[in-house]
Amino acid sequence: MNYAIIETSGKQLMVEPGRFYDVNRIPVESYKTISLPKVLLICQDNQLYWGQPCIEGASVKATILKHLRAPKITVYKMRPKKKTRKKQGHRQELTRIMINSISKGSSYGS
Repeated sequence: MNYAIIETSGKQLMVEPGRFYDVNRIPVESYKTISLPKVLLICQDNQLYWGQPCIEGASVKATILKHLRAPKITVYKMRPKKKTRKKQGHRQELTRIMINSISKGSSYGS
């Protein structure tokens, strides 16, 4: 099982080739290929490669599939006995990416 742990948009994510993931919005047009260079760990052929904190030269290639928005959440704040109520909604902007490949880079002899 090949997988990698990457950091994108402030979060760490375990990714596998051929699967899609929703991450915080990336300002790139749809159907463009991007490279995600912050790779923390790679598992290929049951061997682990990790960096401190990132693997130098490693990258994950991904394709932007589409931009979407998460379901709406309601934020309701109330102070009891003060007659103060505040109701807000929020929808997070997301980008759906498809992972194409994971490369180790030159530091581990790709």
